[in-house]
Formats: sequence, C-alpha cells, structure tokens
Amino acid sequence: MSMVLFASVVRVADGLPLSASTDYEQEKDLQETKRHLKGLSKKLGQFPDRCTLKSGPYNVNFIYSLGVGYLMVCTGNYPNVLAFCFLDELQKEFIITYDTKRISSAMRPYSFIEFDTFIQKTKQRYNSPRSLSTKINLADMQTEIKLRPPYQLSPEDLQAINGFSVRAASKYKGIAPTQMLEPATLPGIVSCVLSILCGGLNLLRGVHAIESILQNDDEDFNYVIAFFLGTAACLYQCYLFAYFSVWRNSKSFLAFALICLSNMYLYELRNVWQILFHVAVGAFMTLQIRLRQPLGKAPDYNV
Repeated sequence: MSMVLFASVVRVADGLPLSASTDYEQEKDLQETKRHLKGLSKKLGQFPDRCTLKSGPYNVNFIYSLGVGYLMVCTGNYPNVLAFCFLDELQKEFIITYDTKRISSAMRPYSFIEFDTFIQKTKQRYNSPRSLSTKINLADMQTEIKLRPPYQLSPEDLQAINGFSVRAASKYKGIAPTQMLEPATLPGIVSCVLSILCGGLNLLRGVHAIESILQNDDEDFNYVIAFFLGTAACLYQCYLFAYFSVWRNSKSFLAFALICLSNMYLYELRNVWQILFHVAVGAFMTLQIRLRQPLGKAPDYNV
C-alpha cells in the first residue's frame, strides 16, 4: 500500500526540528530511514531546494524555502507528484501560520509542535487519494515537476553527513559535496577569461602604483587600494561563476558594484574606454553568474 509515513519541519540554518508528525511505526527499515532523514535535515542547504532519495523500500523527499525545510518519508511506490503536493501544502500553511522572526528566534526543538495537528490531518488526506480529487491541483504540480524535476540524491551524495549510514558501497570518502552547477557555456568561459584579464591588469597597475609611492611620497596610496579591490572583485566573480555559494547572485552584484566604484575612483588614471571595458566585463560576468544555475533548479532572475 502506498502512503505517507512520516513528515517533519526543520530550520535549514542549523537543522533544528520545529515540528513533526506523531510516529507510531517501529519497523526497522523505517527507523533507519528516519535516522537518515535526521542527518539530512542538518545539511539541507548543501543540496538543491527540491530533492528525493531512495532508501531501501522507502523514499525521502524534501523541499526548502525561506529558511525552513519540509521533509517526508513515504513508501517507494507513493506517487512523486502527490509527495511534493503534500510538502507544498505543509510549506504554505507553515508560512501563513508562523512569521520569520519567530522561526529564527526558536531555541528549543519542536517549538511549533502544535503544527503536528495540521501535518496529521494532511497526511490522512494524502493517504486517501479519493478525498484529494477536488482539493489539490495535480496538473500544476505535474507541470512544475516536469519543468523542474527533483534532484535525485545518491548514497554518495550523503557519504560524509554526520550520523548518516548508507548501505551501498561508497566509491570515495570525503566531505559532502556542494551543490553542482550547470555546465559552463562558451559565453561564460569567455567572461571568466576576460574577468581574469581585468584582475591581472588591476594587479599590475597596483604594483606599479606601489613603486611610484616608494619613489615619490606625494602619490596617493588610495589608488593602490582601488586597484587591489578591483582585482579581488574580478577574481571573486570568477569563483562565484565556478562554484555554488549561498546568496550567489547577491554576492556577484556586490562584486560588480565594487568594480564600478573602484573604476570611478581611478578615473584620473584611466581613460573612458578603459573604464567602460572594465565595467562591461564586470556586468557580463555578473550576467553569466546569474544564468548559470544549480542543477535541477529553474533560472531565478531575482537577486
């Protein structure tokens, strides 16, 4: 029989459990899967915001948004669409019921245990599919999953999560992997090369500025700082393009702003075309960072 067996709500930042469904099941495989879920809840931010994991005869599914994660365990034959509809309902109700400040200030585990009532009622509904026909729109979720399918976690993805024991033989040992990005495109590679070039030019000019200061005390040391800040911003944009990071788009925009400010300060040492070149490369790099999304995630054009 296909059914939802367990669900929980956790804070993404530290894995603090906020609420969970009452557990009556003592089956050994299920208890082991729940131990996996507990370890996973502490590392949600390392994975895409919609994932699924096969754990023996069960599936673990989760989503997270606005700093809160929603996890569930269901039987392996439970429909994927229904599973994510269930999680989506939990998310909408939790966001409406509790404000962000209260969630972030929670200190004790299960501070919102009263939400268990809603979890239990929703679980009962989703374990009786006939009662769902007029209450949820499966077509919308089917379309969303088709356009943005959940990321399939493997035992290797979870190898180094504390408290996680996987049965499959591991091919490697090490830290849990960070979220993977889509393959780099040609424009992205070109923008990265140009950004490195701009960083190198800034570094070279900064070294020459230091030499001028040593020879002439009247030189402005702030020019050196501006050149080196421009170098750091260009190289940091390359890093953001190559690796996943939390608030990646916001960080790339701040790096671009730093490039603009440093070039504005250096207007006496550069002509208009040089300044436009550095700013254009920074803007192009910022765009490519925003376009290169994590695997399994639809493009997000919000900073």
